[in-house]
Amino acid sequence: MVYTLVVHLYAKDDAESIKKLTAKLQEASQVYSNDKECLSWLVMQHEKDPRAFTIVERYLHESSQKYHLENPYWQTFDKYVIPLLDKDMDLRRYNELDTSKEVRVESDAGLWEKVKAHQS
Repeated sequence: MVYTLVVHLYAKDDAESIKKLTAKLQEASQVYSNDKECLSWLVMQHEKDPRAFTIVERYLHESSQKYHLENPYWQTFDKYVIPLLDKDMDLRRYNELDTSKEVRVESDAGLWEKVKAHQS
């Protein structure tokens, strides 16, 4: 089961903090995306509020985090990022639902024909 962390960060209200946080998150994504058992390490910036960022970390298993935490780069992350934030990071942990098997809640066959046509 895929284990996912979602982290929300909110930068201080100055252009330099936003610039530094943006660069560090881009760098972190490039580093962590290559960690063993990391499926993806994505970083996003809110489209209307440049101070708001979200990180989505996807790992093969919950235990896969150990490779992330053992990466020497990890020692630089909080030291650099925390002083740039206006409030504490909001970290949430999830187990992704298995969507590999077909599920049909809607029973209207016509709907599914339209969906299939839309996706072709």
